Amino acid sequence: MLVLIADIVSGHLAVGESLPRETDLASRFRVSRGVARECIRGLEERGLVTVKHGRGATVSPEADWDLFSPDVLRAVLQGPRGATVLGEYLECRRILEITAAGLAAERASADDLAELSDALERMRVAAERAAVSGAAEDLYHEADIAFHDAVIRATGNRALACMTEPIHRALATARRPLARPDVRLVRSIPEHRQILTAIAAGDAETARESMRAHLATVEEYLREYARDRAGERPAHEADV
Repeated sequence: MLVLIADIVSGHLAVGESLPRETDLASRFRVSRGVARECIRGLEERGLVTVKHGRGATVSPEADWDLFSPDVLRAVLQGPRGATVLGEYLECRRILEITAAGLAAERASADDLAELSDALERMRVAAERAAVSGAAEDLYHEADIAFHDAVIRATGNRALACMTEPIHRALATARRPLARPDVRLVRSIPEHRQILTAIAAGDAETARESMRAHLATVEEYLREYARDRAGERPAHEADV
């Protein structure tokens, strides 16, 4: 299925174009017709194709694609619109997380603060380990997402948590192109610590400003990433 996702996202299979029949897909990928059928169903669930009786599956417009699907997002990030899509995710984060940080400062319980502190400490430890071992890279990203999830939970707003959950889940994929391991200990970790300090102090205004500053840093990384993709200078790895 990943091959077909890549073909659709890259435009190799154009909007409105019919996918090969199940028998042809089964032959191409050397799988059973049942597996080929499940593959088409998976594409349909991700909004990539429309299936109609008698016509088979045809490629859907980009507006119908599920960009919260890690498989779809991963393929999009490999294409020319990767930076644009990352910008859309960042815009969502600004809209939701800046306000959430202020609410967290007003409402966070002792348990919420403990959860935030634990996530930040895991970020710090993973950042130090990742400097010498790539095996800790996933641990850093997991802790980073856990920190932002904890900010949302500290608001006590369950609807907000439901809205941000798919965004944070997708970030497990989307954050990779922006990773900046070289500045984590001097920039990312201190920025997260400022957010935590403001929330713990019950200072809503500073919590919002700290979150805004952190996301501005991420936006800076996004601009660098966009320039890299445009070939203005050699690409490097970086942190959200």
